[in-house]
Amino acid sequence: MSGLYDVTLDLFPLMWSGIVTGCLYALGALGLVMIFKSSRVVNFSHGNVAGLAAFLIYGFSSGTLLSLSWGSAVLLSVLIVVAIAFLSYAIIAPIMVASELTATITTLGIGLIAQGATLLVFGADIVPLDLPLPRFSASILGLRITGYDLTVLAVAVVTIVALFLVIDYTKLGVAFRAISANSIAAEICGLNLRSIHLFAWIVSAVLGVVGALLIVPTTFLSSTTVATFMLQAFAAAVLGGFGSLPGALVGGILIGILMNLFTFYVSPEFTNTFLLVVILLALNIFPNGLFARAGGTRV
Repeated sequence: MSGLYDVTLDLFPLMWSGIVTGCLYALGALGLVMIFKSSRVVNFSHGNVAGLAAFLIYGFSSGTLLSLSWGSAVLLSVLIVVAIAFLSYAIIAPIMVASELTATITTLGIGLIAQGATLLVFGADIVPLDLPLPRFSASILGLRITGYDLTVLAVAVVTIVALFLVIDYTKLGVAFRAISANSIAAEICGLNLRSIHLFAWIVSAVLGVVGALLIVPTTFLSSTTVATFMLQAFAAAVLGGFGSLPGALVGGILIGILMNLFTFYVSPEFTNTFLLVVILLALNIFPNGLFARAGGTRV
């Protein structure tokens, strides 16, 4: 009985922290799904570009590149990432017309360029990135809730709600949904595919930066930190389905909980292997995701 009690005692804190980190995975997964829904391209540069943004924030706020306030450093870094997203789409757009697979492979090259730029400017050293988080800690029903937890949940909820409101209640969102459903019919009706694709790329880039920035306080910032985080976001997108924005949200939370349970009860050394197993199982059991509609296509 005592053993079962100990397991239960550990389970709820693990699930709570899994939900918190799962919200960040959901942000990364939503960025991947936004691009895939609009253009059928899997953006493998997502993690490396977001990692470059995190390093830029560090460089602009620490004096390595500039000595800006934290808010100014974030704003400037987001503007640079938006410019990178614009340039990336400009490169991929003509390729995408010929082949979506070739465009997907091209994103790998863009990701390698972003990673190379990060290593060239900042090196391979591990650096700390301090965020202005509220210093708060409380114990509620046996759960230790910190200022970081509340910040992550607040930012994730505000960001996700804002995104869904834009998609559900604005003309831009209606156009995005129309192109996601049938791009040929949407173009015949007069919608500009490239403007919607660019909207998806920019939103994806910003979501990646937000997720990367909030995951850093749980670890040190290195050239592989955010790429690893995006692997977990990719698993969330596969589990929830690349064609479903709500699926990305649910998939992120599920991956966060599963990762925490596996790390604590099994081994932290095989987390990447575990993620790959989850991806393979999801593709075989739920090939179109947990929220797939009948007749969908396999990712």
